[in-house]
Amino acid sequence: MNRRLEVIAARRGGWFTRQDTRAAGYSEGEFRQRVDSGRWVRLSFNSYVEPRGWPADEPPWDRAIRLHTLAVRMANERLGDVVVSHQSATMLHGLPVWGTDLSKVHFTRVASGRARSSRTVQVHRRTTAVDEVVELGGLKVSTVERAIVETACTTSYEVGVVLVDAALRMQLTTKDDLAAVVRRHCRWHGSPAARAAVQFADGLSESVGESRLRVLMANHGLPTPELQVEITDDAGRLIGRVDFLLAGALVVEFDGALKYGDTGEAVLAEKWREDRLRERGYGVLRVGWSDLDRPRETAARIWRALSRHAPGSGNTSWRVPRPREVS
Repeated sequence: MNRRLEVIAARRGGWFTRQDTRAAGYSEGEFRQRVDSGRWVRLSFNSYVEPRGWPADEPPWDRAIRLHTLAVRMANERLGDVVVSHQSATMLHGLPVWGTDLSKVHFTRVASGRARSSRTVQVHRRTTAVDEVVELGGLKVSTVERAIVETACTTSYEVGVVLVDAALRMQLTTKDDLAAVVRRHCRWHGSPAARAAVQFADGLSESVGESRLRVLMANHGLPTPELQVEITDDAGRLIGRVDFLLAGALVVEFDGALKYGDTGEAVLAEKWREDRLRERGYGVLRVGWSDLDRPRETAARIWRALSRHAPGSGNTSWRVPRPREVS
């Protein structure tokens, strides 16, 4: 990409059009050669990006966020008087994208015009109050509270919990402010799921996996866990802070990717920590990403471990109770 096209693309927010390449001095043949070779990637209709310089080892979710952000800026310029909304807005606020579909960019129209949908853009038509819009990076965007409620209403309760947990942990909002937005839009389709997500949320959840594991445990009737509990030895020295403590007896840890790094020292340190916890009489159970996709089996594992370490905690059989899921 020559310097002139770099300036044009930067002014647009990172993307450029076919006409822009002509204005920058490229011929039609040069344009086609760069697109065919993958040097320039088509983002949407008549919009392109140059991925040169992007990290080669970029995780797929980070690449999806990068492309979605570019698509938001491209569509925003073409649509006119709109507000970035729903999962596109939660992404711009820095919230997790787990469970959300980033194949389309979402906007809400605030002036005259109808809702519309294409392969890459979804424009909603809803009333938007002045206090529900903020500016981020030169874009008009739904406030974090409205964006979370919009997304929870149109996706799922579990996605809502992940978003609210993260927003509370990042201190972007409060439960009271979120509850107020749910009440304001109580007639929206899906608002019961948003209301339930706000009520269930806990800012002590430190990751998407921990939020999803809390939902799994609640759906299967497990005791409400304590989160981020510090456990000490007889001398009062800290052994470790655990993700979940159930019935005061069972430690449940969520193992995210690369949690302990690649060093043998980190693995040994974690083994030492587990040994000290067991010496104190605690059971220790680990749950990973793949376990979240097998909720009944995972709940059964937790119930079995709980029955061994806290026999009076409730369900002492190996059968999992009927899930109390929120739609």
